[in-house]
Amino acid sequence: MKTANIVFIGAGSMSFGVPTFQDLFTTPELAGAELRLVDIDPENLERMYGLALKMNEVSGLNFKITKTVDRLQALPGADYVVNSLAIERCELWKHDFRVPLKHGIKHCLGENGGPGALFFSMRTIPLILEICADMEKLCPNAWFLNFSNPESRIVLAVNKYTKIKCIGLCHGIFMGQNSVADILGVDSDEIVVTAAGLNHFQWLMSIRRKADNTDLYPALAEKEKTFDPTFMPFSRKIFRTFNYWPTCSDDHMGEYLMYGYEGGMHGYDFDWDEQERINMRKNIADMVSGATDVKDWLHKSGEKAVEVLTALHTGVQANISAAIVYNGGAITNLPTDLAVEIPIVVSGSGVSKAHIGDMPKGTVSLMNLQVGAQQLAVDAAVFGDKNLARQALLCDPVINDTNAAEKILEELWEINKQYIKCVI
Repeated sequence: MKTANIVFIGAGSMSFGVPTFQDLFTTPELAGAELRLVDIDPENLERMYGLALKMNEVSGLNFKITKTVDRLQALPGADYVVNSLAIERCELWKHDFRVPLKHGIKHCLGENGGPGALFFSMRTIPLILEICADMEKLCPNAWFLNFSNPESRIVLAVNKYTKIKCIGLCHGIFMGQNSVADILGVDSDEIVVTAAGLNHFQWLMSIRRKADNTDLYPALAEKEKTFDPTFMPFSRKIFRTFNYWPTCSDDHMGEYLMYGYEGGMHGYDFDWDEQERINMRKNIADMVSGATDVKDWLHKSGEKAVEVLTALHTGVQANISAAIVYNGGAITNLPTDLAVEIPIVVSGSGVSKAHIGDMPKGTVSLMNLQVGAQQLAVDAAVFGDKNLARQALLCDPVINDTNAAEKILEELWEINKQYIKCVI
């Protein structure tokens, strides 16, 4: 079996850099692989390159590691491209969240749903499609494994407008599993869940005890009634009405709903993020210098991209509980032309999607509120079309004022205009 050629774009990511390294350097099946790190920030790239060298040395897996700020140097001959890029992530995200609030729109987070998600899409999708265009020339058979948000829109764009094989990976299902385990009073690894829906808006279709396959939904419904009322109150309100547990948190789910602000309007904690970055930089420096033992990080992260990559490469089948894929009829009462999050099976022959069939009418009705907003946002981003962006805003259930929508469009367009372009 040939060794894998892996390109990691956005390797300087503070969110996904370390977890990806943890998984790569604890996977013996990938020993000797070529790992090419790409990031346009030289300082972040150098930091993560040093960490990769150290983890590689201690793991004994003998990866061949290189670094570059130019993806065109890394992509030729790649088998797998892992992506975690974000354009000025926190600085632009602050505008995505604060501008709609200024104009009276109640929304959550401003990342994957609502007006903020439109502009996350407008600036991110063109760059992703430019990368995929390079892949079509330099590594046309490679898989594109995506971590970047907004996942549903990115995966839809890549599947619709390129020839590149693409799936997205997210840990939202595990957040949902942990939440119901807390209410049930059991360890998370004692239960098995299956889920389907949209990214950050999946529904746990079954919750079972691993030991004896007992259906735990009745116990969840009973124990939830008296559980700590401050724990995920919005998700629990939705659960009581629709009878299925939604993932992955009050604010993430709230991004998609007109009353989602009930899940919290505090937004992302940017101060916490900055402190975490400071802490992470120090931790990495200590690992590289030997002040702390890098073996403390040589364990699986829980993310699934490397597990998918390994199954594709070795041919040893892996059952992945959740991945963002092009629907194509997997969920039959959602449009074909949509990205959904469902279980997949991965092997040497590729990715097989679970056939979900029809989802319950109530849950699918909520998800259908997102269809036009997501499809139009993708098209607006691909064509750099302001009127399509306007349509996407007016189709978004979070928007309840046409004048506010116009003001948001003009202000966020101006802030993001250097990234908005037609890429087709």
